[in-house]
Amino acid sequence: MKVFRFCLPWIGLLIIPLAAPADIADQVTDFTLDNGLQVVVIEDHRAPVVVHMLWYRAGSADETAGVSGIAHFLEHLLFKQTKTLESGEFSRVVAKNGGSDNAFTSKDFTAYFQRVAADRLDLMMQMEADRMVNLDLSEEDIVTEREVIIEERNQRVENSPGALFREQSTAALFLNHRYGVPVIGWRHEMEKLNLGDALDFYRQYYAPNNAVLVVAGDVLPDDVRQLAEKNYGPLSANPDLSPRARPQEPPQIAARRLTYRDERVAQPYMTRSYLAPERDPGDQSTAAALTLLAEILGGGQTSVLTQKLQFETSTAVYAAAFYDGLSLDDSSFGFAVVPSADVTLQAAEEALDQALAEFFEAGVDLEQLERIKTQFSASDIYARDNVQGLANSYGAALTSGLGLSDIHAWPDIIQAVTAKDIMAAAKDVLRDAGSVTGWLMKPEEEMQ
Repeated sequence: MKVFRFCLPWIGLLIIPLAAPADIADQVTDFTLDNGLQVVVIEDHRAPVVVHMLWYRAGSADETAGVSGIAHFLEHLLFKQTKTLESGEFSRVVAKNGGSDNAFTSKDFTAYFQRVAADRLDLMMQMEADRMVNLDLSEEDIVTEREVIIEERNQRVENSPGALFREQSTAALFLNHRYGVPVIGWRHEMEKLNLGDALDFYRQYYAPNNAVLVVAGDVLPDDVRQLAEKNYGPLSANPDLSPRARPQEPPQIAARRLTYRDERVAQPYMTRSYLAPERDPGDQSTAAALTLLAEILGGGQTSVLTQKLQFETSTAVYAAAFYDGLSLDDSSFGFAVVPSADVTLQAAEEALDQALAEFFEAGVDLEQLERIKTQFSASDIYARDNVQGLANSYGAALTSGLGLSDIHAWPDIIQAVTAKDIMAAAKDVLRDAGSVTGWLMKPEEEMQ
């Protein structure tokens, strides 16, 4: 299964749309079953297909200290046997019915999905409800799948200097919060994950009152309700489910730096990250300002950093800003600069500092801001063509603390942001004392 990670923008990233199109609300229905399962239905009758996604409000940041990676490990294990299905039978049945399925884990959620013909929705619900409560694991399953996730870490992280660098940078940014722990887990803890760890996480978080069901495609809300009541309705809620409470960050009062050297580095680069507020229910204005700030500074060919560092000074071959406010707790805002061949990392960092200083002096270019807002509006419209993308955007938002009203309000909030709002957000977030600056480079002897 795929590890869902937020990472630097030039690395492979599963994209979740920032928002649903403004007028999609008319096609969205939601209700909650008696056992607490929230159900969202997104109608799209252009093709006789349906996306069935079950999201759990449980990700790597909800893990107990010392068992990092258990959320992702359990995601893998859910494709093993249940009391009614053999190991691997779930995916075989989906494929036999002409569909596809997968799952992914993030810091705030775990999601399982199938894309099938609309008349197979009942079957998908039946099987997904089954593995919500009937997972039947053995010690052999643990040993076998633990080797799989360790090899996954080897391929995705240990063999990638960039991935190792990002892990260290993230750990330096989040001193106390579980966001500083990689989704896939620390290797030394992954090697000790056992059956008890998996069952503890499963029994705590895999329950209808901790899940969101998103059904998108050629369906009618009443039909979905009937099927959900039939398949998910009989499942019991977890009465012991506690509110999501994570250790929070202390005030950050000192700039931090790190250098990671690895002989496998093909292209040195530098990054800088800051803690930044997330999208909160009923309060998304600052996140909207930071979203636009990231686009203004490093969102493309016309961005401030691209113009300054790539075109005007030839300091860099790549420069970007990144921000993702879709998280339950504080997120991050950051920059990445890949220097030109004859430019040192020190010079690249100084050029970044200079470009930011000039931006704070000049302020937001109003024409650029309006152009970016227009692009956001267009993206919202284009998003309607991707049913699975819509299902992703709703599920991720709802399991990250937002409500439907927040999702539907987001496009208007983006459009209402002013240049003053953006500069205020920039001054609040881009503080030297709260920054983490990192260099990824070859060993010093190879840099001479």
